[in-house]
Order: sequence, then structure tokens, then C-alpha cells
Amino acid sequence: MESLVAVTGAEGFIGSHLVELLVERGHRVRAMAQYNSFGTWGWLDTLPPDVLDHVEVVLGDVRDPASTHDLIGQAEVVYHLAALIAIPYSYQAPHSYVETNALGTLNVLEAVRRLGTSRLVHTSTSETYGTARTVPISEDHPLQAQSPYAASKVAADKLVESYHLSFELPVVTLRPFNTFGPRQSARAFIPTVTSQIAAGAKVVSVGALDPTRDFTFVKDTAAAFVAVGTAPAQEVVGELFNAGTGQEISMGRLADEIAGLMGREVTFRSESARHRPVNSEVMRLICDAAKLRRRTGWQPRHTLQSGLKHTIEWFLDPANLDRYRPGTYTV
Repeated sequence: MESLVAVTGAEGFIGSHLVELLVERGHRVRAMAQYNSFGTWGWLDTLPPDVLDHVEVVLGDVRDPASTHDLIGQAEVVYHLAALIAIPYSYQAPHSYVETNALGTLNVLEAVRRLGTSRLVHTSTSETYGTARTVPISEDHPLQAQSPYAASKVAADKLVESYHLSFELPVVTLRPFNTFGPRQSARAFIPTVTSQIAAGAKVVSVGALDPTRDFTFVKDTAAAFVAVGTAPAQEVVGELFNAGTGQEISMGRLADEIAGLMGREVTFRSESARHRPVNSEVMRLICDAAKLRRRTGWQPRHTLQSGLKHTIEWFLDPANLDRYRPGTYTV
């Protein structure tokens, strides 16, 4: 019999890939997509029927306690991915980030507590570390919120920690470094570059090219979620785990790599509107995922180049590219 798991943020980039993997692993999924009057399911709308046959899609909102409680129900494991994640927009609308990321997480914690759910997997972000002080970044690295987005996620992470220590809630926190792949929003660097080149741009607009990041292909990130969601409790409950490759690359070099793989000669133009405030820019992120490998056996199966090839192929499909506005800066 299929076990029931619940996923918040299931309609999003990583969430939709996680739903696919959970179904592949034999789970029945109750997936929350944010309520909208169109009745659309985000990226879940693009999943094949044989996947959706095992998925119950629920329109709701983690900001609403009743909605969150109803979603979780009798699920054995809850994967909490719902969040506002665009860093530039967090400068414009910080209140909405606290409501969704911090208070939304509080609603999930209260529902898990009341329902006696067996495990909650909470999603953090490498942005909570800020610019690396020591590399690679282990889970013991100090936290530094260099954007309102990062601050809202630090708050969420600490709420999760507090519920484990205060109420013995069976929680696990996964802290992915930069994830990329098909379905990622255009606010991120790789879709920004890839979509512009795929649309025929000769001059590609980008943000800062000096920062370095540690990129993980989305299927590997989804596998990390499942790894901590299914590992023996004594190995993961109450713990925080980084997920990343341990390899860093600058934005400038990455842009050149994408153009090379696409066989295009382009010029990159760094626009000030796409830059973060000086003290808010995170200059370097590189992951130490040794703890996750040691406790669960997880390790990435895709190289940066192989992941980029999959991503580029997806963007070159006109049906996918038509979902983007390559000539517009997406905050």
C-alpha cells in the first residue's frame, strides 16, 4: 500500500520535481498548490498523467492555519517547501516574506504537533549563511541574514529548531545550496541567461558576475529531500543538513559555460538594476555536505555540465520557452 506524504510548495520548481520523485519511489502525495482563482496547479500542471494519478492536489495557503492542518491530515511525512524565494522582491515586500516563510512555517509546525505527524522535513537555504567566512561551509558556519529573504528563512529555521527542543517534534532541516534545472523561475541566474540566449539575444543582461555559487541539479536536490525524509529517525531527526556539490563557480564563468554549451557567441551586460545592494550581496557560497552523505548516503549524481545540458535542452523547447519573458527583468 502506498504511504501518504504531504508537500507544501508542490507547484514550484523544486516542489514539482520532488512530487515526481516521491511518486516514483512509491508514495501517494497530497500536494498543496497556492490557491488562485484560475484553479491552476503551477508546474504540477505539466506532470504526466501517470504521475498525477498518484497525486491529490489541494489549493491552499500555508499562511492559513486551517488550510495547512487539512493538507497534512494523516500524512506520514510532510515536506515543507512553500516559501517566497526571490531575493530582489524581498527588498520591496519584506512583510510578505515574514508572513509566508516564518508564519507559514509556524502554521506547519503547529499542524504537525497537533496531528502527531511522524516527520517534518523543513526547507532552509544557503542564503542564511551569508558570504562564506570559512570554506567549505559546514552546518556550524555562523548565520548572517544579508537580505530580508534570508532573515525570514533564519526565523523559520529557528522556529523549527525550537519546536524540536521544546516539544520533541520530529523535524529535519535540509539546507540546499543553489539548485538549478528545468522549471526554475526566471529570477534565477541560469534561467535568465539560458532563456535570453534561447530567444536569440546577442547581448544578454545579467547581474553581478563576481559572486561564486555551488550549483546542484534539481533531481539531486529532490533526492536529498527524500533521503532525509526516509532515513532512520536516529540518523536525521533533530538535525540540520547541507545539500550541495562542494564545487564553486563564478557567475561570469558560468555564463560563458552556458553560452559555450549552446554554441552561441554573445556579449554579457551587467545591469545595475539586477545587482543587490552592496552589503546585501552574498559573494561566496560553497557547500560541505559531508554530514548528509555520512548519515544518508546521498550524493549528487549530476555534474554541473550534465545538468546544464538537460536545462538547456528543456529551454530550447519552444513550449517551455514560451512560458518565460526573456526580454524582461523578472524580480
